[in-house]
Amino acid sequence: MCLMTDELDEIRQRRLAQMQDQAISQQQQIQDQAERERQAKEQMHVIMLQILEPDARERLNTIRITKPEFARSVEQQLVALAQSGRLRQKITDAQFKDILTQLTPARREFTIRRKG
Repeated sequence: MCLMTDELDEIRQRRLAQMQDQAISQQQQIQDQAERERQAKEQMHVIMLQILEPDARERLNTIRITKPEFARSVEQQLVALAQSGRLRQKITDAQFKDILTQLTPARREFTIRRKG
């Protein structure tokens, strides 16, 4: 009887150690992912500083507050333009407005008619 409980305790200890190792590994992966995301954000910020005038950056930050997904999309497209060499100078606020109007999906207008 004592032999069985010793074996069970040993199995439990091994399983506990295995679970702790897995938890540590998962935590490390989460930290690594967070660090990669932080670095990517920092790189994006540096690139935006290089290709946007201050007024255009301010406009982008305002958009990021209201439409974060759209702002990320715009940033990615601006980075692609910069990497392909299609940007020769910093983008002004007026140019940025033009880019935004091209990227913004067309709005549908609805008319409501009342009968009677």
